[in-house]
Amino acid sequence: MVNTALDIASAAKRKNNRVGYYLGKAILYLILILGAVIFIFPFFWMISTSLMTLGETITRVMLPKVPQWQNYITAWNEAKFSKYFLNSTLIALGTIAGLLFTSILAGYAFGRIEFKGKNIFFALFLATMMIPESVTLIPNFLMIQSKIIPLPGGSWMNTYWALTVPFMANAFSVFLLKQFFAQVPKELWDAARIDGADHLRFLVQVVLPISKAPIMTVLLFAFTGAWNAFQWPLLVTTKEVWRPMMIGLWNFTSEAGPETHLLMAGAVITLVPILVVYFITQKQFTQGIATTGLKG
Repeated sequence: MVNTALDIASAAKRKNNRVGYYLGKAILYLILILGAVIFIFPFFWMISTSLMTLGETITRVMLPKVPQWQNYITAWNEAKFSKYFLNSTLIALGTIAGLLFTSILAGYAFGRIEFKGKNIFFALFLATMMIPESVTLIPNFLMIQSKIIPLPGGSWMNTYWALTVPFMANAFSVFLLKQFFAQVPKELWDAARIDGADHLRFLVQVVLPISKAPIMTVLLFAFTGAWNAFQWPLLVTTKEVWRPMMIGLWNFTSEAGPETHLLMAGAVITLVPILVVYFITQKQFTQGIATTGLKG
């Protein structure tokens, strides 16, 4: 009789635990779905509006009756995006190349090489992440104008170098790579040393091939930052020769006026390259975020 009562109580407890478990799961999924809807809705509205006619944007319908794919061609031609697209591509490629070069070498030095004062230098380097970008805007601008230190060729205003060189190094990328490089087993370095390898050969032949995830993460962040740059290019360029996509889109907002469907088409065009790069590097990006900084 006692065993039966205990069995009933145990079964009731298990049932209550299951109910609580599934209720908690349901609430969690509901919150996640709500967050996803809030996050996705602006993108849905942007894409939907970009496919509407001007009349449909005025009546504020949610979906176009007939998708107007020609809006993208019209926006591309009217905003002269071909010129801005080429500029942004060149700026992004130059920034990525320089950033990977400096970040890989600095990250390896901090992660694998012992030298006097390394921890102090690294702490000071990380401290620069706490400085707001707006604080460094004027010093960087004066430096580009060759007013702080002399630059090759004088002022870099309205040049390719002004748009790329200041972004060819940052603390976050060095920190990310340093954390990953530090996890490379010491046995690999010992084996490389036996074969006569120095640090440069070990970095190129051993470390880099197994570091695709963090490198792709740095590449993605660098491309996104370079492609979305607006304030700095607007500050250091006064001519249209080197101005990137975001300034082109900004100019288009005044030219297109109330034509919301063309404005949204232009916004979609500027977003597509970032989405393409993200989906290409998605696997390595998630792996880099999940593994960097973890031991074992």
